[in-house]
Amino acid sequence: MSPTVVRAPGRVNLIGDHTDYTGGLVFPMAVDRWTEIRCAPHDRVELTSADEAEPVSLPLRVDDPTAVSPAWGRYVAGVVSEMAPTQGIRGRVSTTIPIGGGMSSSHALEVAVALALGFEGSVVELAQLTQRAENRASGVPTGIMDQFAIAGGVAGHALLMDCGALTITPVPVPDDVDVVVQFVAHRTLVGSAYADRVRECATAEAEIGPLRTADPATAASIADLVVRRRAMHVVAENRRVLDFADALRAHDLAGAGQLMLASHASLRDLYETSTTQMDAAVDHVASLPGVYGVRMTGGGFGGCIVALTEPGALTDGWRVTAVEGARVLDAAP
Repeated sequence: MSPTVVRAPGRVNLIGDHTDYTGGLVFPMAVDRWTEIRCAPHDRVELTSADEAEPVSLPLRVDDPTAVSPAWGRYVAGVVSEMAPTQGIRGRVSTTIPIGGGMSSSHALEVAVALALGFEGSVVELAQLTQRAENRASGVPTGIMDQFAIAGGVAGHALLMDCGALTITPVPVPDDVDVVVQFVAHRTLVGSAYADRVRECATAEAEIGPLRTADPATAASIADLVVRRRAMHVVAENRRVLDFADALRAHDLAGAGQLMLASHASLRDLYETSTTQMDAAVDHVASLPGVYGVRMTGGGFGGCIVALTEPGALTDGWRVTAVEGARVLDAAP
């Protein structure tokens, strides 16, 4: 019998960071870097990886994904725990997504595992399931953007995504621009910094209501300085996402680039998720000819930067294109 082959793309967020867990707006695209699983039915979930020394071997019921070893197996275990499948898989994982680089390697693995285990629901349901799996596996209260973008990617388009309404509006990426990703430093969401931001946003919402609908003046009225800064970023970033989508539609690439730079400054100064390495990389790329805009992308604390440039203007990094979302491929014999 031919094996099942499942492929899930990575993702890059062009603008709209740390807005998804308050039901805000984001603007990612699924990109042509992939996690692939080639597998066959089995009575357990057993996976090896070209990038990991230790294999994963799990029963079909997992109570505590955080207790699983090796560490990469926790993401697999999170999906198994959420799905409680009646049949497992045995197979091999390979990926071209940089691990720990902020392009959602763990989320792509989770989406691919869910499809390999036979998930048959909608894009929204797949994103919700794998978001729960991620949160259980990592212990970090992440939003839904990454899984939603990976599951719902549209070739040639970025995704104007409303993380509250769970809707996607595809926006064409102009043919005469490059989207380039540069790796800066390995990152991790494990620890308190990301969860602290989630709690600070919850504190802001308890005081002024949903950040998705708040205005800048209301956010600026919050008494606590740190909470005020977090809220001001989220409110302004939601507006920047809408303006960025409009700029791309109007082919205002310079305007789109300025919004990216403003987003990075906000993440640096108000949300405090950048690093000196990330700031230096952004400043350097922004100074180069042919670069419209550049910013850190993803959860922060390391990872990647993303730039919007004239074709061929930036040769250091990965030029990525927007691709369709995760899917089961026709398996080769």
